[in-house]
Amino acid sequence: MKPLHAPLRLGLTGGIGSGKSTVARLLCDLGAGLIDADAISRASTSAHGAAIPLIAAQFGAHYIGEDGALHRERMRQHVFADPQAKARLEAIIHPLVGQQIAAQSGAWAEAGKACIVFDIPLLVESGHWRRRLDRVLVVDCTAATQIERVSARSGLTAAEVQKIMAVQASRTQRLAGADLVLFNDGISMAELAKQVREVGLQFGL
Repeated sequence: MKPLHAPLRLGLTGGIGSGKSTVARLLCDLGAGLIDADAISRASTSAHGAAIPLIAAQFGAHYIGEDGALHRERMRQHVFADPQAKARLEAIIHPLVGQQIAAQSGAWAEAGKACIVFDIPLLVESGHWRRRLDRVLVVDCTAATQIERVSARSGLTAAEVQKIMAVQASRTQRLAGADLVLFNDGISMAELAKQVREVGLQFGL
């Protein structure tokens, strides 16, 4: 089914532990198409992923694990030790992710979706995503709630979670870039779902 109108491109972002993935799922339940940038990136560096031969050629085969996927811990250590390595790795992965995002976006449009959700963890940090989207929805909560949620699900200490948060955009920066905000703090799943339905109505879901 060919779409009568171009779908609305909704950017979805939020800090770690904000509940962004839950909101993405709820939007999909309402009929939105979903593009998960993180999942696409992970797939490119999984066993037989498109980035694997390029990474091996650029960094060496020892950065590929026995399972054929990127040896993430080894690469993480290398990136920390060599600031240029991060840029080299991104130069491999980002174009591949971009190609997949474009392909999936076209497929969802062809399927007649009224709204395509672009789940972009680093939407604010990237600098270029905002102009490619029609609206940006930020899932927000307090820093204390982020730390509590991530510690509970991952076993990380508060200090470890704070280190992750420190390299993400600040809460103030995310809110400044938002067209819409869902405050997911101290509410039930039913209340969150209600808020998502209200957002969805604005986008034809």
